[in-house]
Amino acid sequence: MSPARAEARAAPAATRMARPGGLARLRAWRDQHAYSLVSSLGRFVQRPFATLLTVGVMAVAIALPLGLGLALANLQRLSGSLQESREIGVFLRVEVDAAQAERLATELRARRDVAAVELRTPAQGLAEFRQLSGLGDAAALLPDNPLPSVLRVTPLAGDGSRLAEQLQARPEVELVQHDADWRRRLAAWLGFGKTLALVLASVLGLGVLLVVGNTVRLEIGNRREEIAVLQQLGATDGFIRRPFIYLGAWYGLAAGAAALGLLALAGAMLRPSLAALAGSYGSAFALHGPEPLLAGLLLLAATAVGWLGAWLASGHHLRQTRPTDL
Repeated sequence: MSPARAEARAAPAATRMARPGGLARLRAWRDQHAYSLVSSLGRFVQRPFATLLTVGVMAVAIALPLGLGLALANLQRLSGSLQESREIGVFLRVEVDAAQAERLATELRARRDVAAVELRTPAQGLAEFRQLSGLGDAAALLPDNPLPSVLRVTPLAGDGSRLAEQLQARPEVELVQHDADWRRRLAAWLGFGKTLALVLASVLGLGVLLVVGNTVRLEIGNRREEIAVLQQLGATDGFIRRPFIYLGAWYGLAAGAAALGLLALAGAMLRPSLAALAGSYGSAFALHGPEPLLAGLLLLAATAVGWLGAWLASGHHLRQTRPTDL
């Protein structure tokens, strides 16, 4: 038999012999991670008071920027119709009759920079006034209808500032109501609030990272002799570091869940009074909490921050200590 043929026959056998070893190593790796996960959870719940304090501090640090972001999201949702509405209110002179107002509306609809025009007659305005103001009896005493015709003009593109200026210059127009400047200021404030929320999230996220790192450092200090013995017995840095990394991940996960709980509690306390306030203005606005996707991402991010803080703290300790330190 040639050497090449012998190698070809021996290769599958060698592969079959090596395969169980790889599976055994995979099972051993899985068992080590499972043991570290469970043992770190045991240490997490072993000292409930200290754990509660640490998780509470982390939860507050996480909840503050998240609560600010949710408040801005609800404010943007509340004012969304005002921001997105580009309607221009055109109040015609009182002496302009219905026929003239209709001709002006038809002329404006033919313009290329106008998307839509709605005409509200004085009779419609008076009926709406009676319904909304509750002064129907007093309005009935008026000899004439004092309300003018009103055009609601929607620009085709842009904020309509130039169109508003052109409408104000027409002789039939008494007043043009256009709140583009106010909407731009509101958008600027909302943008500033989002940036502030991101800055707070970054700073407080760093604080969470330091809290986890310090907590894990104290845990490592309590087990210093045990770690030194494991190093003398030849344990790898990954084997020693693994339980502390999982411990940091448990801290992050618990802090993220506690932060969501704090936000839910705050929302439950604010909803009744906010609903009453919105109802007094005839609005059905309701406070919305974090979406399920956002809540899941928050838990994942908090767990990752806890994992990172524990990884940095345990890595620093292992670089500073050697088996001869015992």
